[in-house]
Amino acid sequence: MDLVNLQNTLDNISFAVLFITMLCYWVGAAFPNLTLLPKLGTTGFIIANLSVASLLIARWIEGGYFPISNLYESLFFLTWGITAVHLIAENMTGSRLVGTVTSPIAMGITAFAALSLPVDMQHSEPLVPALKSNWLMMHVSVMMFSYSALLVGSLVAIAFLIVTQGQEIQLRGSSVGTGSYRNVKKLKLNYNKETIALEPNTGGTAVLTKPETEIMTLSPERLNLVDTLDNISYRIIGLGFPLLTIGIISGGVWANEAWGSYWSWDPKETWALITWLVFAAYLHARISKSWQGRKPALIAAAGFVVVWVCYLGVNLLGKGLHSYGWFF
Repeated sequence: MDLVNLQNTLDNISFAVLFITMLCYWVGAAFPNLTLLPKLGTTGFIIANLSVASLLIARWIEGGYFPISNLYESLFFLTWGITAVHLIAENMTGSRLVGTVTSPIAMGITAFAALSLPVDMQHSEPLVPALKSNWLMMHVSVMMFSYSALLVGSLVAIAFLIVTQGQEIQLRGSSVGTGSYRNVKKLKLNYNKETIALEPNTGGTAVLTKPETEIMTLSPERLNLVDTLDNISYRIIGLGFPLLTIGIISGGVWANEAWGSYWSWDPKETWALITWLVFAAYLHARISKSWQGRKPALIAAAGFVVVWVCYLGVNLLGKGLHSYGWFF
């Protein structure tokens, strides 16, 4: 089997494995007693990670350069990063909950790359002159892995928002994601208007209705889930942010070498800076401002959109110095 056919086989295997993995996690989440399914999901992520890694290595051998120069290659590198970050998160926390949100996006990316991209975009092409640099591996790989970590962390934050919808909770202990959550009983007071009925020659009578109080709480199991999701999100974003910082700095050095300027306000550079600021605000809110619960999670959820705009959106919206090898 030649390398081209091997790559086609591996991308289809990756898609199929991730689809089955997604089903394992979702069914396992719906039926917690089926403990074997999440374990199979973890195995599926390992197989998918190895399959994508093998695809990229085959691509590297075929093209003779680090395989991250066009959309097809970068999508599979992003998938590899997401599966790797997922396995890191499971190892860090001992929880397989993250698979319910990471498996769909990993599967969707592989489906788009393997089934939707034109055949011409899936072929290995010679590098354009600007990419013939050792910085290609350093800068782009770090940026892509940071995107993977930030996307996973943001997805878990979105899951946190869904689980805690309509509830008010506070963190017991540390304010940076290492404590545990407790309920804040949410009182919904329904006061009826005070009514006074006066009767002649009796001095009158007053009738005051008592307020009805409704207490909304989370079960202990749901609180443990909330605590786990918050902890995973914070730790994974804490992994992705320094990688993003390193990637931006290395990109500036490469830009100065290639174009004679460290910063050109190119659309990709601008949105990379916006991405950095969003997640810097998230970490600042968690560490310095002691924000907890839904407020920082909303920032992380916004970061999910910002990362996708930075990664793909700017290439769809307009041309720039980073547009070659992608859509334009």
